[in-house]
Amino acid sequence: MCKMQRTPKLNCEALLCKMASSDGYQEPAPAELPLVLLHRSLTFPVQFLDLLRSRYRILDPNEESDSDPNFLALSRSIRILVCWGLFPLNSQTFDRYPSVECVVATSAGLDHIDLAECRRRGIRVSNGADIFSDDVADYAVGLLLDVLRRVSYGDRFVRGGSWTGKQEFPLGSKVGGKRVGIVGLGNIGLRIGKRLEGFGCIIGYNSRKPKPEIQYPYFSNILELAQWSDILILSCSSTTETFHIVDKNAMTALGREGIIINIGRGSLIDEKELCGFLVRGEIGGAGLDVFENEPYVPRELFDLNNVVLSPHKAAITTEAIEAIPEIVMKNIDAFFSNKPLLSEVDLDDK
Repeated sequence: MCKMQRTPKLNCEALLCKMASSDGYQEPAPAELPLVLLHRSLTFPVQFLDLLRSRYRILDPNEESDSDPNFLALSRSIRILVCWGLFPLNSQTFDRYPSVECVVATSAGLDHIDLAECRRRGIRVSNGADIFSDDVADYAVGLLLDVLRRVSYGDRFVRGGSWTGKQEFPLGSKVGGKRVGIVGLGNIGLRIGKRLEGFGCIIGYNSRKPKPEIQYPYFSNILELAQWSDILILSCSSTTETFHIVDKNAMTALGREGIIINIGRGSLIDEKELCGFLVRGEIGGAGLDVFENEPYVPRELFDLNNVVLSPHKAAITTEAIEAIPEIVMKNIDAFFSNKPLLSEVDLDDK
């Protein structure tokens, strides 16, 4: 019998007991609870909110009027802000909360946060760290397998009755032996490389600087990497330097048989050029979890059987969602205890 799919559940009591046993935490009286600002969308999980309130005094703009004098006074003195998901944080936000010293983000990617402004104001930032890395790496490999072996296309082929209609299903391409260029060899990029080594792929990479401890060949620019590669996988951050890093020239260098997999951010690719290359058959295919104007996806891609589309969910698994509360709470505790954050981001490297 198959197991029913479970939905993520946050066991507040179990997590608090676990943290108490590991860090000697003693629950303070309600009046002594540390004050934390919650920056979130309306879809914030209620169980997580209850969990935070069990340990901190939460200031939530979604539940209190920001014109209320009490809220206004408290918000201007707030020192730490929890940012749930990809809710934007910019200079206007920090002007509204001028005493913020630390942002605790729940995501791995941080392009929704103005990191330059954080650096300028001396605001520390932590993220979801490695919670999502394995899941994103798995998804990147899954997209690659799907494009090369035409898995999604095969599903549509069968469901649409084409198999019984005696139509020929086009052959896919072998994974082993492919040269895979990874753009951004951080935690996720390294995991992608290790997984694809198991398939017999040859790995190369482009990054801000070479990593002496890594044996993969390093390419100092994207054009050289694209020319060498059969497949490009994008796993770098979205910055001004990486905006449209895969442009017309990179796609031309990749060639007619080349494949692009993007689990980074939509802005890494010139989407208009990509659509043109795919429609004209000037590259071999693409697996895309992210897009430039989400949730809107170019309609030209919908009818292409060599393209796999995904709704920006590479990082999201039941296990990842269940792991978020602990790292968030530990980062908050570290801040109030004047200890190093569990997953602090090096803003000088951004």
